[in-house]
Amino acid sequence: MATIYATGKRKEAIAKVWITPGNGEMLINGKTLDQWLGGHETLKMKVRLPLEATKQLESMNVKASTLGGGYSAQADAVKHGIAKALVAYEPSFRAILKPMGLLTRDSRVVERKKPGKKKARRSPQFSKR
Repeated sequence: MATIYATGKRKEAIAKVWITPGNGEMLINGKTLDQWLGGHETLKMKVRLPLEATKQLESMNVKASTLGGGYSAQADAVKHGIAKALVAYEPSFRAILKPMGLLTRDSRVVERKKPGKKKARRSPQFSKR
């Protein structure tokens, strides 16, 4: 049984993902997907997307550990890691996942705060007098 490893990233979140042929179990940080994300159905769908696109939802076990960022960024990082691991497992999946944008790392990060500004771009309120 081959275990495939891949790293997924999004914002400050990093996900280490291992996939093995199995029965569709998903363990993230030692919890099932439902325990880990609770009532966030859209995030659960995001995490499952690469497996559903390649029709591997019931035939791959996923084990992942995440660190950094919030739960939304972590979910995106897990999705990215699963997609990369699936391509490493079966290179023909690349033709399915690449057009969906699942192999591209979303490189958007928080813009830094500039001097003289309240936030990255927000200027202090102007006072005429």
